[in-house]
Amino acid sequence: MDRKRFVVDAIALAVYLVVANPALTGIAVHEWLGLAVFVVFLAHAVQHAGWIADTVSTAVKSPAPARIANLALDALILVAFMVVTVSGLLVSGAVLPALGLYADGYYFWDPLHSIAAKALLALLLVHVVVHWKWLCNFAKQKKGGPGEGPRCDPGRARVRPKR
Repeated sequence: MDRKRFVVDAIALAVYLVVANPALTGIAVHEWLGLAVFVVFLAHAVQHAGWIADTVSTAVKSPAPARIANLALDALILVAFMVVTVSGLLVSGAVLPALGLYADGYYFWDPLHSIAAKALLALLLVHVVVHWKWLCNFAKQKKGGPGEGPRCDPGRARVRPKR
């Protein structure tokens, strides 16, 4: 993974964490930022299209449990994200009216939006935890090599050589 992809991923996560709490931003900003997160998510998906294609083809040819689980987690994130986006648009009080549109079914879409948003947050947290060691190693690599940067395995104490 290169630095550009990492930056897009970090921005996507940071913006999502702000958008996920409409009490911080207000509903109108929450809705418009939600659309921005959708655009960043699309950029993320395009950047990782090669990984997606490789993972799917590898899963078909020689399935490995870890790779299948990671693909399943990513698929669940995609489904939850799409449900959050669609239901959010359909309960919108700022975006839809700005476009001159209106959607019925608030009492269906609003609870669905809430449930999907909570599921998405939980899935994203699992995604970060699953990739934590890899993210730490990426950060260590950028800082200058082994022995520097954050500890990637919290279960093991780092042994420093005596000088």
